[in-house]
Amino acid sequence: MTDNADLAALIRTIPDYPKPGILFRDVSTLLLDGPGFRATIDRMAAMVAPDTTLIAGIEARGFVVAAGLSYALGLGKLMLRKPGKLPGEKIGTDYALEYGTDRIEMHVGHVRDGQKVLLVDDLIATGGTALAGVDLITRGGGIVEQALFIVDLPDLGGAAKLRAKGIKVDCLIDFEGD
Repeated sequence: MTDNADLAALIRTIPDYPKPGILFRDVSTLLLDGPGFRATIDRMAAMVAPDTTLIAGIEARGFVVAAGLSYALGLGKLMLRKPGKLPGEKIGTDYALEYGTDRIEMHVGHVRDGQKVLLVDDLIATGGTALAGVDLITRGGGIVEQALFIVDLPDLGGAAKLRAKGIKVDCLIDFEGD
């Protein structure tokens, strides 16, 4: 496997966003590059555990990654949504962000008991959103043994929090010092 420097070079860094001192890693520039996006999905697909039966994507950029992986692997895609977006019976969980709180929800019955679900998003920072996703999937009856991200900001500790819960975390790119 490559070291993914080619993909890292496609990710724009925006200094001082959303506040001074923060380096925002903007994956939208990677998604704009067709060959780069294809390589991203291909490389991520190669990392997915073979017993995975469902891909869960976190709104919003996680939907893009999950859709690409679902297509590449021929698996279904579960959407973990922001509040007010799901019309049917749902469960939700609140979680802390670096700058406040948020909530994600999923439809009841969209995960089968014991189903192996891969959690994906574009980036993991503090891990609050990913941990909320694991909570939802688990409460819905699924099993999350692996989480997959394009980018990890390891200094913020999110991937370590998932690993502490026994979840295998894979990322294509680490931006240390952020």
